[in-house]
Amino acid sequence: MRWIYLSPHFDDAVLSCGGLIWEQAQAGMPVEIWTIFAADPPPGPLSEFAKENHALWGVNGGREIVAMRRDEDREAARLVGAKLVHFDFTDCIYRRSPEGEYLYNESVFDPPHPSDRDLPGQIAKALEPRLRAEDVVACPLTLGGHVDHVLVRQAAESLRMAQYCYADVPYVVKYPQTLDPMIAELQSEFFAISEAGFLAWLKGVRAYKSQLSSLYDNQEVLEGALHAYWEGQRGIRLWCVDQSKGSLSA
Repeated sequence: MRWIYLSPHFDDAVLSCGGLIWEQAQAGMPVEIWTIFAADPPPGPLSEFAKENHALWGVNGGREIVAMRRDEDREAARLVGAKLVHFDFTDCIYRRSPEGEYLYNESVFDPPHPSDRDLPGQIAKALEPRLRAEDVVACPLTLGGHVDHVLVRQAAESLRMAQYCYADVPYVVKYPQTLDPMIAELQSEFFAISEAGFLAWLKGVRAYKSQLSSLYDNQEVLEGALHAYWEGQRGIRLWCVDQSKGSLSA
């Protein structure tokens, strides 16, 4: 039985579940991180919104930043002991309409654009040939409402197989009050994470050097928040998805 963590972007699975992934790998479980929106930006000028994000990340060119983030993802996956798969879908800050207009030019926390209507189905179609009947899939709970997280959960729900949702970090530690409404009708399962697992989690998060300034004011604050999140129960919870309830499907 493999555990498959669906990570919308290069950092989501390790940020949210890095300690658990390490514990599972140490126990001999096959664990994989499947990063969905890992494609190069399309040719042409970047939007001002994308340029602003790149400035935060310290690199100007679109292909250069994605190449750097792929390398960070590989190192983080190595540190937590997971196999890594990158898929060829484009991050929301680079996606355009058929007319060439950028879909998300001001915020990544908007509802899916009509041009993305078919994207969950396309993602599911790309995932299905790689999945086995005995696999367990973990996808984002969608705390924070990032459009790419929503689209990945919609894709995961359509797979109709054993499935968990993980609480999206950093949103669960920044806005803990948003958790309860999202899990009201879901059952949870607790997974213990040792101190060694937490330290491996931190190492994995540190691998995403370009993203640390975007996640929190500084690395120390991020690590303190993550430590408090882990220490509260010495582990994390995943939520079991009942396909008849809590659906985000459009």
